[in-house]
Amino acid sequence: MANIHSTAIVDESAVLAEDVEVGPYCIIEGGVSIGAGCRLMSHSIVRKYTTMGANNFLDSHVVLGGLPQDLKFDPADVSYLEIGDNNVFREFVTISRATGKENATVIGNGTYWMTQAHAGHNAVVEDGVIMVNNAAVGGHATVGRNAILAGCVMVHQFCWVGEGVMTQGLAGTSTHVPPFVMLAAGMNTVVGLNRVGLARNKNLTAEDRRQIQEAFAILYRGGHTTGKALELMDACTDWGAPAQSFRNFVRKVLEAKRPYARGICPIRRKRRCN
Repeated sequence: MANIHSTAIVDESAVLAEDVEVGPYCIIEGGVSIGAGCRLMSHSIVRKYTTMGANNFLDSHVVLGGLPQDLKFDPADVSYLEIGDNNVFREFVTISRATGKENATVIGNGTYWMTQAHAGHNAVVEDGVIMVNNAAVGGHATVGRNAILAGCVMVHQFCWVGEGVMTQGLAGTSTHVPPFVMLAAGMNTVVGLNRVGLARNKNLTAEDRRQIQEAFAILYRGGHTTGKALELMDACTDWGAPAQSFRNFVRKVLEAKRPYARGICPIRRKRRCN
C-alpha cells in the first residue's frame, strides 16, 4: 500500500502504485495515475487527468495538471497531462494540462525542472530537457530532447526548440530554434552552435559533428534564404541522422502553417566598429 501521510487528501479514484510516498498536505485529485517509486513532498498537488510514470520526484508546492491558462478553455472538457519516468520537479514548478477535448500536455523521461519553471497547455517537453529557474514554455510549444533552457528563458507559444539547444539566461524566442545551436540573451538571437554540448554528446561521432557544422554554415553563414539553404542541404546526400535532423527541422519550419508559421530564429550579426 502507498505510504500516504495522514494530512494528505487523495481522491478515492486515484490510482497509486504500492510504493508511492505522499507527504503532508498533498492533494491528489480524481482520475490521476501515479507510477512506482514516485515521491511527493509536502503541499504538492496533482490535478485530475494527470498520469505519471515511475520514479518521479515532486518537491514542495509543485502543481501538475492545473487548468490551462487559456481563455478558450472549457472546464467541462477532459484533457490530460502525461508524464514519463525519472523526472524531477523542484519547488513551485507548474505544468498545465491541455486545452481541447482529449488533447494532452506531454513530458518525457529524465527531465529536470528547477524552481518555478513552467510549461503551458499542449506543450511537449522531450527526454532529458533541463528547465532552469523561472524558465517558461508557452502553450503548444515543443522543446526537443536534451535542450537546456537557462534561467528566465521564455519560449513563445507555438514555437519549436530543437534537440540539444543551449540558451543563455534571459533569452527568449518567438521563432523556431534549430537543433544544436546556442540561443543568446535577448530575443530571437542565435549566436552559433552549442559546441560544448556537441563535444559532450557521446552519441555523436566526429563526422556527425562535422556534418552538423556544415548544415549550420549553409543555413546561417552562406547568406542564403532559408529555402535556398534547404536546397543546398538536400544536396548533401551523405549526411547521417544528426545532420539530417537539422535539415528536417528546417524543412518542417518552411512547411509550417499558421499558427506555427513563425520562421527560423536568425543569427546575430557582428557589429562593425567605426
